[in-house]
Amino acid sequence: VQLQASGGGMVQAGGSLRLSCAPSGRTFSGNVAWFRQAPGKDREFVSGIRWNGGSTYYIDSVKGRFTISRDYAKSTVYLQMNSLKPEDTAVYYCALSPRGILSSLGVSSSYDYWGQGTQVTVSS
Repeated sequence: VQLQASGGGMVQAGGSLRLSCAPSGRTFSGNVAWFRQAPGKDREFVSGIRWNGGSTYYIDSVKGRFTISRDYAKSTVYLQMNSLKPEDTAVYYCALSPRGILSSLGVSSSYDYWGQGTQVTVSS
């Protein structure tokens, strides 16, 4: 299974970007999440969605600015990022955990498949 992530780029503070993630070789199930890793920092959970049911989860720093959603027909997960800040600058990764254990949604080690990462750069 490969996850294809796209949509990163460079924007000014206050701008918007939409990331997309789609699997090849299977459809989504379980938990799908976005993580990010800034230079010199650990990878952190940003947002996740339960594929069946659609419950969404966010870290506090992106609540009200980021929206995760899914398109069932296209088997694609999106991360709409608005009001971007320089501290959002990072490589963003999508990840899939087919087992979908809710208590592990924010835990990177629970994910079996990862996308290649897409760079998001926000200038001040």
